[in-house]
Amino acid sequence: MKAAVRVLRDTYLDSVLQLLGARAMLRADGVEWATAVMATAANLDALRHEGFDPPEAGPNDLVFAVRAADESDTAAAFADGERAMFAAHGGGPDERALSGADGGERATSGAHPRSLEEALDRQPGSTVAVVSVPGDYAALEAHKALSHGLDVLLFSDNVSVADEIALKEHAARRGRLLMGPGAGTALLAGVGLGFANVVRSGPVGVVAAAGTGAQEAMCLLDRWGVGLSQVIGVGGRDLTRAVGGRMTARAIEALDDDPATELILVVSKPPDVEVARRVMAAARKTPLVAALVGMEGGLPGAHVADTLEGGVVKVLELLGRPVPDLDRRHGPSVAEAVARLSPERTTVRGLFSGGTLCYEAIVLLSRTVGPVWSNTPIDPRYGLPAPPGSHVCLDLGEEEYTRGRPHPMIDPEARVELLRESGQDVAVVLLDVVLGHGAHPDPAGILAPELSRLDGPQVVAYVLGTELDPQGYQEQVRRLAEAGCVVTETAARAARTAAAIATRRAAP
Repeated sequence: MKAAVRVLRDTYLDSVLQLLGARAMLRADGVEWATAVMATAANLDALRHEGFDPPEAGPNDLVFAVRAADESDTAAAFADGERAMFAAHGGGPDERALSGADGGERATSGAHPRSLEEALDRQPGSTVAVVSVPGDYAALEAHKALSHGLDVLLFSDNVSVADEIALKEHAARRGRLLMGPGAGTALLAGVGLGFANVVRSGPVGVVAAAGTGAQEAMCLLDRWGVGLSQVIGVGGRDLTRAVGGRMTARAIEALDDDPATELILVVSKPPDVEVARRVMAAARKTPLVAALVGMEGGLPGAHVADTLEGGVVKVLELLGRPVPDLDRRHGPSVAEAVARLSPERTTVRGLFSGGTLCYEAIVLLSRTVGPVWSNTPIDPRYGLPAPPGSHVCLDLGEEEYTRGRPHPMIDPEARVELLRESGQDVAVVLLDVVLGHGAHPDPAGILAPELSRLDGPQVVAYVLGTELDPQGYQEQVRRLAEAGCVVTETAARAARTAAAIATRRAAP
C-alpha cells in the first residue's frame, strides 16, 4: 500500500468539513485508510501511529493522509477529499498552497470571510454564530461573538470548565444563549444546526445537555405526530455542580417566554440533584418534563422520566396525544431470534455512535443482565478492559475511537471492523443508526451487507431519524430488517429487546 500526506497551509476547516473530506477519500477506489485533520500535536501523533510521516505543520494547517493501493489512487483520493470539503465550504482554499512530500504546490482562490467581523459586515442581520475551532481558541471566539450580541452554538470541545462558566456568565449578562461547549445539535426558528434532524414545527421546546438525547427526543416527537418549536443544546456539563445549570435555566426562561412553546422537555444524563431542583423552577408558566436518563426520584416543578422514551411519552400524555405502540418491531420476532441462538451465546455487545444512547442502553441492560462494561461506564468499576464473557457497550464517538478518523455517524465503516470481531459468546449485537444532516447519506447501505453476513449473534438496531431526513427513515429501517436485524421503535426498546434475547425471554 502507498501512504501519502499532503498539507494545506494556514487553512482552518471545522471538524464537520474535515469529516466530509475524510468520508469522500474513504469512498475512493483503492483506499484502505484516510483522514483529514488539523495538524494539532495529538493529530500528528495519531498519524504517526498509523504509519504516516507527516511534515512539519501547525494547528492551523489542514492535513490529508491516505493509504491506498498506488500513487494514482492516493492522488484521486486527495482530489475527492478537497473537492468535498471545499464544495461544502463554498469554494476553494483562500490562496493557500497545497504541498505534498514532493514539495509540489498549487493554489486555488476563494473569497470567504477571514474573521467574525468581516462575516458580520457581509451579513449584518445575523443573530447566531456557530463556533467550531480548536479548543484553545474556542472560548475567545465565543466571547467575541457574544460581544457582538449573537447567540452562540459552541460546537468545539476541549474547552475548560472555567472558560465555560465565564462564557455562560457573559451570555447571561447580555441576555444571549451560549450553547455548549460540545453542543452538536440545535434547532432555532426552524433552522437545524450541527447534527440535526428534519422535524415539523410544533409546540414542544427541548433543552438538552445531551446531543443524541436531543436528537432522539426530536425524532420521536416528530414520528409520533408532535412538532418542535426550538431545540437548545446546552453542553453536557451544564447540569453538573461546577457549571450549576447556568444555561439550562436561561434556555428554560427563553422557552417560557416563547409564544410558540406550549411544553418544555429537558433532556440530560443524571444531573446534580440540587442543581436540577433549582433549575427546574425556572419555568414560570409552561409545563416541564425532564427526561433524566437513569435518574431515580422526582423533582419539584417537573414531570420526571428516567428514559428518553419515557420523557417523550409523558409529553404526549400532557398534550393529550395518543401514545403509539412502543413494542412495534420490524424483522425477526424475539422468539425467532432466541430460537436460532446457540447456547454458548449469552452476552450483549453494543456498538454506538450516540453517547447518550449508549448511556441509556447501559442503564437499561444493567437492570436485567447485570454489569455492563464500557469505555464510558455509569459505574467506574466497570471500565475497560472487560473480563471474558462480559456485556460490553462502546461509545465509538469518544476520542479513543475517532482520533485520526471520522466520527461513526459520518463513517459507518468504523463499526464494520468491530462487527467482524464479535466473539463466540455474543448473543446480541446492539446498534444505533443516526440519520439527519451531517450523518452518512446511507448508513444502512454500508451496514446491511455486513450484518447479513454476520454468523451467530442476532443484531438489534435502532434507527434515530425522521421520514423528512435526507436518508429517509422508513427506507433505512426496511434495509436493516431485510438484512435480518430486529429494528425497534425507540432506543430504549432496542436495549430491552437485546436483554430479552440474551436472557432467552419471550418478550422485553
